[in-house]
Amino acid sequence: MEEMLFYDRMQFAFTITFHYLFPQLTMGLSLMIVYFKWKFLRTQSEHYNDAAKFWMRIFALNFAMGVVTGIPMEFQFGTNWAKFSELTGGIIGQTLAMEGMFSFFLESSFLGLFLFGEKLMGQKLHFLTGFLVFLGSWASGFLIIATHSWMQNPVGYEILANGKFVLNNFSALFSNPWLWPSYLHNQAASLVTSSFVVAGIGAFYVLNKKHLEFGKLFVKTGIIFGLVASIIVAVPTGDLLAKNVVKYQPVTFAAMEGIFHTEEGGSEIVLIGQPDVLNKKLDNKIAVPNILSFLTYGNWETEVKGLAEFSEEKHPTNISGLYYAYHIMVGLGTIFIGLLTLAVFQLVIRKRYETQWILWALLLMIPFPYIANTTGWYTAELGRQPWLVYNLLRTTEGVSPTVSSGNTLFTLLGFIGLYLLLGLLFLLLVTKIIRTGPHSKLH
Repeated sequence: MEEMLFYDRMQFAFTITFHYLFPQLTMGLSLMIVYFKWKFLRTQSEHYNDAAKFWMRIFALNFAMGVVTGIPMEFQFGTNWAKFSELTGGIIGQTLAMEGMFSFFLESSFLGLFLFGEKLMGQKLHFLTGFLVFLGSWASGFLIIATHSWMQNPVGYEILANGKFVLNNFSALFSNPWLWPSYLHNQAASLVTSSFVVAGIGAFYVLNKKHLEFGKLFVKTGIIFGLVASIIVAVPTGDLLAKNVVKYQPVTFAAMEGIFHTEEGGSEIVLIGQPDVLNKKLDNKIAVPNILSFLTYGNWETEVKGLAEFSEEKHPTNISGLYYAYHIMVGLGTIFIGLLTLAVFQLVIRKRYETQWILWALLLMIPFPYIANTTGWYTAELGRQPWLVYNLLRTTEGVSPTVSSGNTLFTLLGFIGLYLLLGLLFLLLVTKIIRTGPHSKLH
C-alpha cells in the first residue's frame, strides 16, 4: 500500500508540476496582451498592436501545451485516485466541470478569433476577443482554485452514510474564506512570471540590439507590471493567506516556519536553517526575534504554536520538504521585489537601458518565477498532507485499490519520456518565435 501510494503521488506531482509551467504564464500574459491592445487603441501606435500579436503567439503555444499536459491529470482522478473521485466527486466535480465547459471553451474560442480575425472584426472587436481570452483564463484559474480551496478548508458539505460528500450550500464554495486570498495570490504570482518573461525577452533584444524598440517596450512594461504584482504577492495576498493557514491549519504553519517548540514571549522568524525532524530542532539557524509573532498577530509577544503542541499523526508527512518549499518561495519573492525596484528606479532616472547588469539579471531571472510558483504550490500541497480533504479524508483513503504500483510506475516513466520530448519541442518553437521577433508595419 505504501509503495502504491508513493507512485500515485509521484505521478500526479510530476504531471501537475509540468502542466503548471504553461498556465502560470498564460494567465498573467493574457492581462499584458490586453494592456498592449488597449494602448494601441489609445495611441494608434502599431508597436503596441504588434506587441499584442507577438505575445499572443507565445500565449497560444503555451495554451496548447497546457491542454495537452492537463488531460492526463483528469484521467488520473479515475485511475489512480478513483476512491477520492467516488467520495468527493459530488463537490469537486461541479467546479472542475464548470472550468472545462465555460472557462476553457471561452478561452480557446476567442483565442482563435484573436489570432486570425483582426482584419475581419476590426480593432475594437479584436480588443474584445483579447479581453475575453483574459477573462476565460482567469475564470479557469478561479474555478480550479475554488476546488483546491475546498480541499484545504472544506465548507458547505455533508457526509452521507456511505461516506460520500455532497454539497448542501453551493454558494459556500465561492465564499470560502480560503478562496479569495489563494486566488489573488496565485494570479499575482502568475503575473510575476509573465512579467519576468516579457522583461527578460525585452532585455535579450536590447542586449543583442535587435528589435530594439520592442525590446525597450517589453522591458519597461515587464518591470512595472512585475513590481506591482510582486508586491501584491507579498502584501496583502501572501499575508492574508498565511493568516488563513494560522487559523485553519496551525500545524501546517508551524512546519512551514520550522517551529518545533512554542516559544514564550514571541516567536522568531527564521531566515536560514535546516530542519532536523528526528531531533525536533533547526540546525545552523539565522533568525530575527519576535518578528513572526508581529507579522502573524500584530503583537510582538504573542505565542505561535510549535509542532510539539499537536499530535504527531496530524503533522505534515514531509516537514523538511514543506519547510524548504516555503522558504524558497519567500526568498525568491524577496529577490524579485528588490531587483524590480532597482529596475524601476533606473526607469525613473532614464538609465534603464544603459545598466547592462540589470538587463542581464532580467534575462537570467526568467526561470526563477517558475521555481517560485512551483514551490508555492508544493507548500500548499505538502502542507495539507496527510489529508486529501483537510481533517476529513486521508490520502491513504483516496487511492485506487486495484491499480498496482508497477502499473503506475510504468506510466510515470512513460509520462517522463513523453513530456521530455514535448518540452524540447516547445522550447524549439518558442525560440523560433522569439528569434523571429515581433512583426511591425513600420519596418
